[in-house]
Amino acid sequence: MILTIAKREFRSMFLSPLAWVILAVIQVILAWSFFTSVDYFFSIQSDLATLKNAPGVTDLIATPLFEVASIILLMMMPLLTMRLISEEKRNKTISLLLSSPVSISEIIIGKYLGLLFFISTIIILITLMPLSLFIGTELDLAKLFSGAFGLFLMLAAFSAAGLYMSSLTDNPMIAAMSTFGLLLFLWLLNNNTATDGSVNVLNYLSLHTHFSPLLRGILNTKDIAYFLLFISGFIVLAIRQLETQRLQS
Repeated sequence: MILTIAKREFRSMFLSPLAWVILAVIQVILAWSFFTSVDYFFSIQSDLATLKNAPGVTDLIATPLFEVASIILLMMMPLLTMRLISEEKRNKTISLLLSSPVSISEIIIGKYLGLLFFISTIIILITLMPLSLFIGTELDLAKLFSGAFGLFLMLAAFSAAGLYMSSLTDNPMIAAMSTFGLLLFLWLLNNNTATDGSVNVLNYLSLHTHFSPLLRGILNTKDIAYFLLFISGFIVLAIRQLETQRLQS
């Protein structure tokens, strides 16, 4: 049943004009960023040849592309997640959904997986840009795919937070604005002012703190665990929210 719901959600994404507009905007902006980086790389290539440990194509093109993609998608993902639950509430179909024999966990996980399928498509399209350079130059594939994996985890975290925010209201725009505010707060939470060896809690909670090492090709279990806990936490919160609504109705 989870896969059935996921397929339905994935199909509805591709039938949504908004999703196509978002996809087009993302591709146009990132294509411009990619070609700008390529042009910059060729303009400094002769200077790089004189450096001992010069950054490569992956460092100067792929890594900045994934960084820009994460910022653009931080703004776009709330628009993709805002309707997941809130539109069901607005259209009064949530009661039918909650009274069906399908469990709330299956509903939430199914909707979440459907969105993950969609963002996987986005990540594949983004990754193909720097990967196309493999034909004519040398790429650090480990770093490239680490960056793509990091972007996937980041978007999966965005999606989980957006899903929860969507479960709190019947107004998609309020859900979108709340999601954007939360994600922006967690993105800007990075704080490197820890003193006396104290644990910097704010720095640890920052999304960017755990995304940045993956961009550099550093796979750390601490960073992966952070994203998995973040995702699981918001999915559980969304399930609890709908369970509360089912009991009230």
